[in-house]
Amino acid sequence: MDNLFNLFWLFFIVVSLQPVIRQKMLEAARVRLLRAIEHKRNSRAITLIHRQETLALLGFPLARYIDINDSEAVLRAIKLTGPDVPIDIILHTPGGLVLAAEQIARALCRHPARVTVFVPHYAMSGGTLLALAADEIVMDENAVLGPVDPQLGQYPAVSILKAVEQKDVNKVDDATLIQADIARKAIRQVREAVAGIVRANAAAPGKVDDLVEQLTSGQWTHDYPISVSEARALGMPVSTEMPTEVYQLMNLYPQSGQRRPSVDYIPVPYPQPAPGERRREAGPEKA
Repeated sequence: MDNLFNLFWLFFIVVSLQPVIRQKMLEAARVRLLRAIEHKRNSRAITLIHRQETLALLGFPLARYIDINDSEAVLRAIKLTGPDVPIDIILHTPGGLVLAAEQIARALCRHPARVTVFVPHYAMSGGTLLALAADEIVMDENAVLGPVDPQLGQYPAVSILKAVEQKDVNKVDDATLIQADIARKAIRQVREAVAGIVRANAAAPGKVDDLVEQLTSGQWTHDYPISVSEARALGMPVSTEMPTEVYQLMNLYPQSGQRRPSVDYIPVPYPQPAPGERRREAGPEKA
């Protein structure tokens, strides 16, 4: 009986420690790959990747956005980087606090050496604000950026103003009028912040005002995807030369494993057929 009880406790300890050990191995793999990127590009590599990861022991999913903790960590990393050392930021985020994103963006603008932002999938809202602070934005051909118009709660600031303008002011309650005043201030503040960041890194100075207007005016919904071609047309310094290591790094930031994956594929590259070789049509074999 004692042996059975000891085996039970040993099994319980192993099961409890397994997620912690797996997480530590994952973190070590991330560090090794970051070192490889830094060695290859002679730069400081920083990741700002927000996924819904599973906490190590309890298994609860945690949604992540750009917050003050992120800005403090990135600012420390920039501070520890010499003025002659380029900075590479791997960015994958739905956005977050304007304050945190603006802090990071202004720090990147002040860094004397070259700053490159890599967007393998998407960098929306505050993530786009960070991308605007870079000397070069490297995007996957299918990656997207997003507008940076301010949101107040669940509503865009621009929409709040339009709703108030369409009604008699005497028929609008005080709370909505206060929201409209805050919305007006938020739009002005974000527009000034974006303009300052863009002017500090503008590759096409003549398009600065148009770029700021397009991104902050609220002409699009907040989740509107700005493609590579649209970003280039707006004057952003966009390249599509994405290093393979960035994709490998993204594989080390998995989504929560608490549900059945909705996408399956064989994770190996399929080479192009040799010249003159044609892929066989799918169908029954013929004699």
